[in-house]
Amino acid sequence: MGTNGSTMLEPLRQGLPPIDPAAVSTSASCSLPPRYDAVRGARKFTRTTLVQWDLADRFDDVALVVSELVTNALRHALPADAPQEEGQNPPVRLHLMRWSSRLVCAVRDPSHKSPEARGSDDCAEGGRGLFLVDSFSDGWGWHPLAGTLQGKVVWALFRLGPE
Repeated sequence: MGTNGSTMLEPLRQGLPPIDPAAVSTSASCSLPPRYDAVRGARKFTRTTLVQWDLADRFDDVALVVSELVTNALRHALPADAPQEEGQNPPVRLHLMRWSSRLVCAVRDPSHKSPEARGSDDCAEGGRGLFLVDSFSDGWGWHPLAGTLQGKVVWALFRLGPE
């Protein structure tokens, strides 16, 4: 898991009609400050967005995944000397995108390092976040950013029912 960006895009396509960016019915995003209390803000943003999209019944699973993705970005993707105050270019951003049959949660961060998942049998206190993401979503992956944006996007897919 999470070792090859090009193959990690594949779960977005498996068993579902192709994603057409023009077919996104709605999307929302928010900037997150480089502080751990941003996880609470990400969960609140997710709840508000899902309620607006009439998907409140999906909140528990989606919020757990959002929490893990944002925590991982804050813990592993920010440089140790990252400023602790909000700046002009926030280093972490949460995106929620809805199609008729799926919801994608994506977290952008400035690191080029691939995410690493540990199994559920790992005794370490940390490092199981991506295992939880894998368990509660219908697929996850990551890809490096191109162009002027630096870093990567780690995403999770949720099926919403038949199209």
